[in-house]
Amino acid sequence: MPSKTSPSPQPPRAWQRMLSGRRLDILSPSPVDIEITDIAYGLARVARWNGQTSGDYGYSVAQHSVVVERLVQSIAPQLDQKWRLACLLHDGPEYVIGDMITPFKSALGPAYKDIEAGLEAAIYLRFGLPAQLPAYVKSIIKRADRMAAWLEATQLAGFSQTEAKKLFPQPRGLPADYTLIAEPPVKAAQNFLRRFQILSGEKIS
Repeated sequence: MPSKTSPSPQPPRAWQRMLSGRRLDILSPSPVDIEITDIAYGLARVARWNGQTSGDYGYSVAQHSVVVERLVQSIAPQLDQKWRLACLLHDGPEYVIGDMITPFKSALGPAYKDIEAGLEAAIYLRFGLPAQLPAYVKSIIKRADRMAAWLEATQLAGFSQTEAKKLFPQPRGLPADYTLIAEPPVKAAQNFLRRFQILSGEKIS
């Protein structure tokens, strides 16, 4: 008699139930399972700098995203509105995989980067953007992101300017009077959603 073959093992569960009720497959994300409110409230509850910042609240990725988009306005005022939306969403994957400091991301290797890239592409597609941004847009976002990181490091994370300069170059064009104060999560989420509505033209029910 032919031997019975054992059933193939089921792949491990990789989806997460979101507040909206969607089930998002983190390893193979579909744009249809992505909702902006899930992103906003998820990012508002993820702390940058592993929570090692001053103030009554952790400095959230949602607040960081709004700051980066505002900095983009100042350094590239002619940038098309859709690319400013991409800027607001540039850390979107962190609403499900969290925020990690750059040295740790590098130590995790390509698997982490692949998961992050898959989520990023799905988020961009969900909101009418290309899965891959043009190189010049990425460059503008990266510059504003570095400016925001410098402000956070020296105003919230306890770095002196001398110490910060040893770890990462001081960005050009930093606003002289930009003060950061960490917001409570609900306010950070609301501000993120407000910018999203303005940039996307979508109403949030």
